Amino acid sequence: VQLQASGGGLVQAGGSLRLSCTASGSIFSINAMGWYRQVPGKQRKLVAVSTSDGATEHADSVKGRFTVTRDNAKYTVYLQMTALKPEDTAVYYCTAKVLTTDRPLWDDDYWGQGTLVTVSS
Repeated sequence: VQLQASGGGLVQAGGSLRLSCTASGSIFSINAMGWYRQVPGKQRKLVAVSTSDGATEHADSVKGRFTVTRDNAKYTVYLQMTALKPEDTAVYYCTAKVLTTDRPLWDDDYWGQGTLVTVSS
């Protein structure tokens, strides 16, 4: 299973970006899909997650500004980011809990390669 993320870039404070992440490979189904972010020297932190039943959770720091959505048919998760702040600058990683065709009863965690978001002041 591979996760391919895209959509990062440089944006001014107050601007918007949309991240996308698509899973591919021997997928039976996907439970949760979401996004983490990491700045140098700090731990990776949860930004937002979407479960298979449609529930979502967003970190307090992004509530009201970021929205996670997913397209189950396309194995894709999105992160719409608005009102971006310089402190949102980080590498954003997508992640998914995937049940593969080889292991259809237990999910495993998979990670994308990360996409850099830089917000200038």
